[in-house]
Amino acid sequence: MRYSRRQSEGAQRFAERRKREDESPRLAAEVPHLQSLALEIEERIEGNPVAEPTHVRRVVVQHAPALFVVPCGDTRCKDGGHDVTHTVMRALRAGETRFEGQDICTGSVGVGQCSRVLHFVAIATYE
Repeated sequence: MRYSRRQSEGAQRFAERRKREDESPRLAAEVPHLQSLALEIEERIEGNPVAEPTHVRRVVVQHAPALFVVPCGDTRCKDGGHDVTHTVMRALRAGETRFEGQDICTGSVGVGQCSRVLHFVAIATYE
């Protein structure tokens, strides 16, 4: 029964994420001269990198939503994640080719707050 509840919670989160992506404007429409975008993503705990390596997320500009939400990497984290949409879109609209930022997870692990911090470096090219 517990597995079923977990599975349904995961399916619900996926459906909500898909709905947000579908309802978001397209990245190509928001930043018409953007040609490519790559995000190097690393999670940290209290300033120290976690065991997972840096992840590079290559964005397919022509089809991607103008939405940049990264789930928390801690599987125990409830209702967490990182929404860096505002930071990324502001930099892209300004035509920045390299920028970085970070976001603190707002979820919880057990009775305490999640301690993960997402750090990203973005590399963008324009026409």
